[in-house]
Amino acid sequence: MSRAKLLVTRRVFPEVLEHLERVFEVQSNPEDEIWSMQALREKAAAMDALFVVTSDRVDETLLQACPRLKMIATGSVGYNHIDLAACSRRGLVVTNTPDVLTEATADMAFALLMATARRITESERWLRQGHWQRWAWDQFLGTDLYGATLGIVGMGRIGSAVARRGHGFGMTLIYANRSRAANEEELGATLVSREELLARADHVVLVLPYSAQTHHIIGAEQLALMKPTATLINIARGGIVDDAALAQALRNGTIAAAGLDVFENEPALHPALLELDNIVMTPHIGSATRSSRLAMAMLAARNLTEFFEGRAPLSAVALPAA
Repeated sequence: MSRAKLLVTRRVFPEVLEHLERVFEVQSNPEDEIWSMQALREKAAAMDALFVVTSDRVDETLLQACPRLKMIATGSVGYNHIDLAACSRRGLVVTNTPDVLTEATADMAFALLMATARRITESERWLRQGHWQRWAWDQFLGTDLYGATLGIVGMGRIGSAVARRGHGFGMTLIYANRSRAANEEELGATLVSREELLARADHVVLVLPYSAQTHHIIGAEQLALMKPTATLINIARGGIVDDAALAQALRNGTIAAAGLDVFENEPALHPALLELDNIVMTPHIGSATRSSRLAMAMLAARNLTEFFEGRAPLSAVALPAA
């Protein structure tokens, strides 16, 4: 009996490939090439399953080219790169990788927060350029974290993990969410409107999923509500923040600084962001510890093998109608 065919679109850990090869005839991408949409369609056409990442757009055109396709596993928590409605019409299973990156991403939120508030990357560039000749009272004055008010927009798993870290800094915690968090009392956080949060917080961390409803949820109007001493941290998804409006706010001093791990149209960056000193930018590495990335890839692989061995996948976001 022939085995199901699986396309793995990006280079992945050897142990993950070994797990997949027990069940599938695997076509992988060891050179880690970035395929065009046309190349992806051609490679996926004869496949029964796809293992994709967030840079792979799974849309109607791709699905039409894949008549044998039964399942798509993304190696990410977010799945806005996959047209779920089109997948549902075809009865496809779609899975993601929640939970396994929560703590690493919350760590990254605080890494960006500390680097941004204390002007770490800005001062390091200045030092490396040979400008440090003397000490001064007002040299690279930053913003306090200890005892500050931390505003978290989106109180899910990662937002809750960020809140717990805030306790170690003696922070006052406020959050904005679609509904009251069940763990609100445990976290010692207070639910407020998004507008109140932006106005009160010394530091704002964005940890909410991207959707049509959250596109540019932080734009010029929202940035104008923030304190001129405030920092904005985005570890969620590009597109939640209007990057052009943010660049203008940073240039004008509307807010003090920003830390971004995600961007609109990444890996392309809005050129105005690159001209600014009061911003810390990292290339979407929020989950980039070996243990977290391996756990994400292995969960995606296990979702695939469970389903093709006749069991329910571990973390489905779309299943065929019963």
